Order: sequence, then structure tokens, then C-alpha cells
Amino acid sequence: MSVTRAAITAVGHYTPPKVLSNFELEKLVDTNDEWIRTRTGISERRIMEHGATSDMAVLAVKNMAERFKIDLSEVEVVILATVTPDMFFPATAVLVGHKLGMKKAWGFDISAACSGFLYALATGAKFIESGANKKVLVIGADKMSAIIDYSDRNTCILFGDAAACVLLEPSEDPTYGLLDHRLYSDGAGGEFLHMKAGGSLNPASHETVDKKMHYIFQDGKNVFRLAVKGMADVSAEVMEQNGLKGDDVAWLVPHQANLRIIDATAERMGIDRSKVMINIDKYGNTTAATIPLCLSEWHASGQLRRGQNIVLAAFGAGYTWGAALVKWSIGTKA
Repeated sequence: MSVTRAAITAVGHYTPPKVLSNFELEKLVDTNDEWIRTRTGISERRIMEHGATSDMAVLAVKNMAERFKIDLSEVEVVILATVTPDMFFPATAVLVGHKLGMKKAWGFDISAACSGFLYALATGAKFIESGANKKVLVIGADKMSAIIDYSDRNTCILFGDAAACVLLEPSEDPTYGLLDHRLYSDGAGGEFLHMKAGGSLNPASHETVDKKMHYIFQDGKNVFRLAVKGMADVSAEVMEQNGLKGDDVAWLVPHQANLRIIDATAERMGIDRSKVMINIDKYGNTTAATIPLCLSEWHASGQLRRGQNIVLAAFGAGYTWGAALVKWSIGTKA
């Protein structure tokens, strides 16, 4: 019996032009460039001054369509990972489909914070693998500046805005595409990284606004400790399940939360840092956009080759975490 795999056949991204540097943050909170770079690896991040998450997603999809000559009218499903939807409903995926004139596509959002893209990728792959659909658009997009308190130095230094996407189609070769994934969640982590208000538990009110409950709260020490273990463990698990050693992996594509977490994950996997995609210095943590943003940038620079084994890994609020093994299917062979 033949196996249908979901292959990534196109990528795209968008980052806003507005740059917020560490030096500018020095004017807002008690911090400095050296402290931020030493502890996080971030030098600057991008800020969407006007518009919403859907606007960034639309521009990322247009970038993909232009680069790969994609007819967007053929897209059947849109899955958008985000924690900063334009609004509670309708889903931001639906708004993106409307703005791009994708009349045949239905869509929905996935909320898994920094693991959102992996959750969305695995979900989208199932539509392809089942034979239900031939073209599934998976987007990771977040306007984190919309939920950041720029007087809180624990969080404002970390996050930026961006959107990126991939197109999934059936692979002609079953040895290519999304080969394996491991996804996990543990709600016990909710107390350490969350946004308290805005939902049914704490609807918006003068009190919730006054108490700054509509901004991100993060217990950095707890999140850092568990993120290091979670990302490293699940990445190693995917490699072991597929009989891979560090030399067999061309690229590690880690969620861009903290450079120290990225380094710890690579070390656990036995992967040299030269094979790790890192752009946190330019963009900070763009939540659901970090992994596809790396894929799109590295493809654009010609560093990705057909047939390469790539491990994607993430850890996010919830807690949510996971890893995926992809055999790259775009371009010429390595």
C-alpha cells in the first residue's frame, strides 16, 4: 500500500519595515543592549505599526505566490497559527482567505503559542495524507507588539512581529515531506506564561485594563528551564525514532525564543551550531512565525537543498511543545 506524504512545495514570509532596536528599548525600560544580547541573543525586532495579523499573513502569502508562481485560487484549506488573531471571530484564516480572494478555500485558526506552526503543519499534513485535499496553506503569524507591555522589561525585549507560510501538497516521492512528528502539551504550565484577560474567564473591563491583564505575563526562569528540556528532549526523540544521528541532519530549525535554549537543543542533538537556523538576532521571538520564517529565509538564500533532513522544534505557552522531521523537497538535490 502506497503512502502519501505532505511535502512543503513553497515558502514565503513578511517582516514589517519598522525596526525596534535594543538601544531604543533602553529609552523605555531599565535595560541595555549588552544585557539583552547576552541573555537572549536579540539585537532588534520588527514592529507592525499599522494593520493586523491578517495583513502580515496576506503579505507573506503574496511573497510565496510571487516566488513560486502559485495560483492561490487552487488553495483548498488555510490553517493559521496565531495567538494574536485580528479578533476572536471570525477566524483570521478566514479573513486571509477573503483578502486573497481564495473562494474555494475554507480555513481555521490554531492557538498553540510558539508551537502553533508545528501543530498547524501536522494538522495540514493530515488533510494531504488522507487524500481529502491537494493544496493546504499553513501560516504562522503574530503581531506580538499588540499584547506587549512596553514598560515590562521581562517581556518587551523578547518579542517581535512577523508572518510566514508554507504550501503543502502530496509528495510524488513518499520518502520526501513530513516524515514524522511528536507533539505534546501540559496545561500545568499555564500559570507561568499566559494572558489573563480577554476571554470568558476574565472578560474585558475597566478593571482588567487597569491591571494590565491584556498583556503577556511570563515567569522567565520557569519557562526557560522547561523550554530547554522540552525542546531538547522532543528533538532527540524524533531523531532516535527515525534512526538519525547529528551528522544525518542538515538543519535544525528551532523556535527562536532564546539563543541559550537554541544552543542547548543543538548540543543535546549532537548538531554543530553551523547547522542551526538562527535569526533571533534580527527578529526576536515572533511566536508562530519563527520556524516558517527561518525556512523561507534560508530557502531564499539558497542554503536549503532537496533531500536534506530537517528537524523543526518548538516550545510554547500552555505548555505546548513538539518536533517534526521533514525531508526537504524544494529545489535541487544536495
